[in-house]
Amino acid sequence: MNSINQEMKVRKTVQLFYDAFNTHDFNKIPEFTTEDWTHINPFGSWTRGREAVLAELIEVHSLFLRGVTDTPEEMEVRFASMNTAIVTVPSKMSPHATPDGVYRENQKQIRTFILVKRGNRWLILQDQNTFRE
Repeated sequence: MNSINQEMKVRKTVQLFYDAFNTHDFNKIPEFTTEDWTHINPFGSWTRGREAVLAELIEVHSLFLRGVTDTPEEMEVRFASMNTAIVTVPSKMSPHATPDGVYRENQKQIRTFILVKRGNRWLILQDQNTFRE
């Protein structure tokens, strides 16, 4: 395994997630996620399965995340095996109000992705997003 090449592919997959988030266009989600993708949002909600996660993303991006962007500050890639990568991404969101009524200006968060290699592609299997100070 050419680790530099694999790391670049992993980074590209995670960037595709942020590109979709920031453009609010989730049509390409199936190209970089597994069918059993699991998402845990900052409030602790646990959504299982690509279709369910996609439905949640479309809903929240039509409501309180409409027009909101999330900008990665860095991306740390670690390989648990030749076919599993863990990516940690601290980021900053643009101002918005969340469903709990809190106005969040430049909210910092940190997201952990688990990616698996299927064939020649790296796919997001799971992600968890956490608010940070």
